[in-house]
Amino acid sequence: MNSVAFNRRNLLAAGGAVLATGVSGLLLPAWAQAVAPTASMSGGSNNYLKGAPVVNRIGKGGFWMSGTVRRAGDGAPLAGQRIQIWAHTTEGREEDERSHGATLTDKDGKFRLEMPQIVPIFGQPHGHLAYDSGEFKTVFLRPVMRSAKESSLEAHFVLQPA
Repeated sequence: MNSVAFNRRNLLAAGGAVLATGVSGLLLPAWAQAVAPTASMSGGSNNYLKGAPVVNRIGKGGFWMSGTVRRAGDGAPLAGQRIQIWAHTTEGREEDERSHGATLTDKDGKFRLEMPQIVPIFGQPHGHLAYDSGEFKTVFLRPVMRSAKESSLEAHFVLQPA
């Protein structure tokens, strides 16, 4: 007859096996449900122009604004979502209509739009982005660049239903 010794090593090994096999399948779905929505940032809606057109590029380009759009809760990527982008650039100020444009997310929830180089205003080089299409709650973001010499900026949205 085989006997099982209950000692610290066996207990730890058994506990690790349970976590690795049985419980891990339960933790992953619980973690995915915890993707929190993005809150609007202070100053994000400054100089917002409702209904900016979807464009291939803003101005002459040279700078890339990119990011992702996911759904709150499960974190699923959201395709076809309209993201408006505007900034103070080498070609225009934030309030200028020509400094605004929108793009749509791809099947993986990613967006990317070329625009003129962002330059500092009030000491900070920054961009403005908005999700405002109505299916989800409106979110305004205002990411700040570390340096005006950077040639790209990312912003990520996690949206909750309206």
